[in-house]
Amino acid sequence: MSAEWFTAAVAGLADRDPQLRTLYLRNGVPPHWRRPPGFASLTHIILEQQVSLASAAAAFNRLYDRLEGEVGPGAFLQLGDIELREIGFSRQKGGYVRNLATGITEGTIDLAAVELMSDEDARVTLLGIQGIGPWTAGIYLMFALDRPDVWPRGDRALHVAMAKALSLGSPPSSEEAAEMARRWKPWRSAAARLLWHDYLGGPDVVPA
Repeated sequence: MSAEWFTAAVAGLADRDPQLRTLYLRNGVPPHWRRPPGFASLTHIILEQQVSLASAAAAFNRLYDRLEGEVGPGAFLQLGDIELREIGFSRQKGGYVRNLATGITEGTIDLAAVELMSDEDARVTLLGIQGIGPWTAGIYLMFALDRPDVWPRGDRALHVAMAKALSLGSPPSSEEAAEMARRWKPWRSAAARLLWHDYLGGPDVVPA
Protein backbone atom coordinates (compact mmCIF):
# COMPACT_ATOMS: atom_id res chain seq x y z
CA MET A 1 0.00 0.00 0.00
CA SER A 2 1.86 3.07 -1.23
CA ALA A 3 1.69 6.43 0.53
CA GLU A 4 -0.33 7.78 -2.39
CA TRP A 5 -2.79 4.90 -2.20
CA PHE A 6 -3.14 5.35 1.55
CA THR A 7 -3.84 9.07 1.26
CA ALA A 8 -6.41 8.37 -1.46
CA ALA A 9 -8.07 5.69 0.69
CA VAL A 10 -8.36 8.09 3.64
CA ALA A 11 -9.85 10.77 1.40
CA GLY A 12 -12.26 8.24 -0.11
CA LEU A 13 -13.45 7.16 3.33
CA ALA A 14 -13.94 10.79 4.34
CA ASP A 15 -15.99 11.43 1.20
CA ARG A 16 -18.41 8.59 1.80
CA ASP A 17 -18.65 8.41 5.61
CA PRO A 18 -19.70 11.51 7.61
CA GLN A 19 -18.29 10.21 10.91
CA LEU A 20 -14.89 9.47 9.44
CA ARG A 21 -15.00 12.80 7.61
CA THR A 22 -15.23 14.48 11.01
CA LEU A 23 -12.05 12.71 12.14
CA TYR A 24 -10.32 13.57 8.87
CA LEU A 25 -11.21 17.26 9.12
CA ARG A 26 -10.17 17.38 12.77
CA ASN A 27 -6.89 15.47 12.51
CA GLY A 28 -5.88 15.24 8.87
CA VAL A 29 -4.36 12.14 7.29
CA PRO A 30 -3.22 9.73 10.02
CA PRO A 31 0.34 8.38 10.12
CA HIS A 32 0.83 5.43 7.78
CA TRP A 33 2.19 3.27 10.61
CA ARG A 34 4.33 0.43 9.28
CA ARG A 35 6.81 -2.14 10.55
CA PRO A 36 9.16 -4.43 8.61
CA PRO A 37 7.80 -7.96 8.10
CA GLY A 38 9.46 -10.82 9.93
CA PHE A 39 10.31 -12.28 13.31
CA ALA A 40 11.19 -9.02 15.08
CA SER A 41 7.91 -7.28 14.30
CA LEU A 42 5.83 -10.33 15.16
CA THR A 43 7.70 -10.59 18.47
CA HIS A 44 6.96 -6.93 19.17
CA ILE A 45 3.26 -7.47 18.44
CA ILE A 46 3.15 -10.50 20.76
CA LEU A 47 4.65 -8.29 23.48
CA GLU A 48 1.81 -5.80 22.85
CA GLN A 49 -0.89 -8.35 23.62
CA GLN A 50 -3.06 -7.02 26.46
CA VAL A 51 -0.53 -4.44 27.70
CA SER A 52 0.13 -0.79 26.94
CA LEU A 53 2.07 0.11 23.83
CA ALA A 54 4.62 1.92 26.01
CA SER A 55 5.23 -1.15 28.17
CA ALA A 56 5.62 -3.39 25.13
CA ALA A 57 7.96 -0.91 23.44
CA ALA A 58 10.14 -0.75 26.54
CA ALA A 59 10.41 -4.55 26.65
CA PHE A 60 11.17 -4.77 22.94
CA ASN A 61 13.86 -2.11 23.26
CA ARG A 62 15.47 -4.09 26.08
CA LEU A 63 15.38 -7.17 23.84
CA TYR A 64 16.92 -5.17 20.99
CA ASP A 65 19.71 -3.98 23.25
CA ARG A 66 20.33 -7.45 24.72
CA LEU A 67 20.64 -8.91 21.23
CA GLU A 68 22.77 -5.97 20.07
CA GLY A 69 20.31 -4.90 17.42
CA GLU A 70 19.85 -8.32 15.81
CA VAL A 71 16.40 -9.53 16.87
CA GLY A 72 16.35 -12.85 15.04
CA PRO A 73 15.06 -16.32 15.93
CA GLY A 74 18.48 -17.90 16.41
CA ALA A 75 19.69 -15.18 18.77
CA PHE A 76 16.40 -15.20 20.67
CA LEU A 77 16.70 -18.93 21.36
CA GLN A 78 20.01 -18.31 23.14
CA LEU A 79 18.21 -16.34 25.88
CA GLY A 80 17.27 -18.16 29.06
CA ASP A 81 14.14 -17.83 31.16
CA ILE A 82 15.75 -15.44 33.64
CA GLU A 83 16.99 -13.18 30.85
CA LEU A 84 13.55 -13.11 29.24
CA ARG A 85 11.92 -12.18 32.55
CA GLU A 86 14.45 -9.39 33.04
CA ILE A 87 13.65 -8.08 29.56
CA GLY A 88 9.91 -8.08 30.30
CA PHE A 89 8.54 -11.31 28.85
CA SER A 90 5.91 -13.13 30.84
CA ARG A 91 6.37 -16.89 30.97
CA GLN A 92 3.52 -17.27 28.47
CA LYS A 93 4.79 -14.72 25.97
CA GLY A 94 8.33 -16.05 26.25
CA GLY A 95 6.94 -19.47 25.35
CA TYR A 96 5.04 -18.08 22.39
CA VAL A 97 8.10 -16.37 20.93
CA ARG A 98 10.30 -19.39 21.61
CA ASN A 99 7.80 -21.52 19.70
CA LEU A 100 7.84 -19.01 16.85
CA ALA A 101 11.64 -18.85 16.79
CA THR A 102 11.95 -22.63 16.88
CA GLY A 103 9.48 -23.00 14.03
CA ILE A 104 11.38 -20.51 11.89
CA THR A 105 14.78 -22.07 12.55
CA GLU A 106 13.45 -25.58 11.90
CA GLY A 107 11.61 -24.51 8.76
CA THR A 108 8.07 -25.28 9.89
CA ILE A 109 7.14 -21.57 9.98
CA ASP A 110 7.89 -19.47 6.90
CA LEU A 111 7.05 -15.80 7.40
CA ALA A 112 8.47 -14.92 3.99
CA ALA A 113 5.88 -17.22 2.41
CA VAL A 114 3.13 -15.52 4.42
CA GLU A 115 4.01 -12.24 2.70
CA LEU A 116 2.98 -13.74 -0.65
CA MET A 117 -0.35 -15.18 0.53
CA SER A 118 -3.82 -13.73 0.19
CA ASP A 119 -5.20 -11.95 3.25
CA GLU A 120 -7.29 -14.95 4.27
CA ASP A 121 -4.55 -17.52 3.72
CA ALA A 122 -2.05 -15.36 5.60
CA ARG A 123 -4.50 -14.93 8.48
CA VAL A 124 -5.21 -18.66 8.70
CA THR A 125 -1.50 -19.49 8.58
CA LEU A 126 -0.70 -17.02 11.34
CA LEU A 127 -3.57 -18.31 13.48
CA GLY A 128 -2.01 -21.75 13.26
CA ILE A 129 1.02 -20.53 15.23
CA GLN A 130 0.77 -20.93 19.01
CA GLY A 131 0.13 -17.61 20.74
CA ILE A 132 -1.19 -15.79 17.68
CA GLY A 133 -4.88 -14.96 17.81
CA PRO A 134 -7.12 -12.80 15.62
CA TRP A 135 -5.81 -9.51 17.03
CA THR A 136 -2.13 -10.39 16.60
CA ALA A 137 -2.70 -11.75 13.10
CA GLY A 138 -4.66 -8.65 12.12
CA ILE A 139 -2.04 -6.24 13.46
CA TYR A 140 0.72 -8.13 11.62
CA LEU A 141 -1.26 -8.04 8.38
CA MET A 142 -1.89 -4.32 8.79
CA PHE A 143 1.48 -3.05 9.96
CA ALA A 144 4.03 -5.56 8.69
CA LEU A 145 2.36 -6.70 5.46
CA ASP A 146 0.57 -3.36 4.89
CA ARG A 147 -2.63 -4.98 3.64
CA PRO A 148 -5.33 -2.38 2.84
CA ASP A 149 -8.49 -4.15 4.03
CA VAL A 150 -7.81 -5.63 7.47
CA TRP A 151 -9.77 -5.17 10.68
CA PRO A 152 -7.93 -6.32 13.85
CA ARG A 153 -10.59 -8.00 15.94
CA GLY A 154 -10.58 -7.34 19.66
CA ASP A 155 -8.70 -4.03 19.69
CA ARG A 156 -10.05 -2.16 22.71
CA ALA A 157 -8.72 1.23 21.57
CA LEU A 158 -10.54 0.86 18.26
CA HIS A 159 -13.76 -0.02 20.07
CA VAL A 160 -13.49 3.06 22.28
CA ALA A 161 -12.69 5.25 19.26
CA MET A 162 -15.68 3.81 17.37
CA ALA A 163 -18.00 4.53 20.28
CA LYS A 164 -16.91 8.17 20.21
CA ALA A 165 -16.85 8.61 16.43
CA LEU A 166 -20.16 6.82 15.80
CA SER A 167 -21.93 8.26 18.90
CA LEU A 168 -22.55 4.83 20.41
CA GLY A 169 -23.68 4.47 24.00
CA SER A 170 -20.73 2.24 24.87
CA PRO A 171 -17.84 0.53 23.11
CA PRO A 172 -19.04 -2.28 20.86
CA SER A 173 -18.08 -5.91 21.32
CA SER A 174 -15.46 -7.39 19.05
CA GLU A 175 -18.13 -8.99 16.85
CA GLU A 176 -20.22 -5.81 16.74
CA ALA A 177 -17.17 -3.72 15.81
CA ALA A 178 -16.17 -6.13 13.04
CA GLU A 179 -19.70 -6.04 11.63
CA MET A 180 -19.87 -2.23 11.72
CA ALA A 181 -16.44 -1.99 10.09
CA ARG A 182 -17.74 -3.83 7.02
CA ARG A 183 -19.09 -0.47 5.78
CA TRP A 184 -15.48 0.65 5.29
CA LYS A 185 -14.46 -2.17 2.92
CA PRO A 186 -12.14 -2.26 1.00
CA TRP A 187 -10.25 0.29 3.09
CA ARG A 188 -10.70 -1.01 6.62
CA SER A 189 -6.99 -0.65 7.41
CA ALA A 190 -7.19 3.07 6.61
CA ALA A 191 -10.40 3.40 8.65
CA ALA A 192 -8.69 1.77 11.64
CA ARG A 193 -5.79 4.23 11.36
CA LEU A 194 -8.21 7.18 11.27
CA LEU A 195 -9.84 5.90 14.44
CA TRP A 196 -6.56 5.14 16.22
CA HIS A 197 -5.21 8.56 15.24
CA ASP A 198 -8.16 10.27 16.89
CA TYR A 199 -7.96 8.01 19.95
CA LEU A 200 -4.26 8.81 20.41
CA GLY A 201 -4.74 12.54 20.16
CA GLY A 202 -4.67 13.52 16.52
CA PRO A 203 -2.07 15.59 14.67
CA ASP A 204 0.57 15.53 17.43
CA VAL A 205 0.84 11.72 17.45
CA VAL A 206 4.28 10.38 16.64
CA PRO A 207 4.25 7.41 14.20
CA ALA A 208 4.82 4.00 15.83
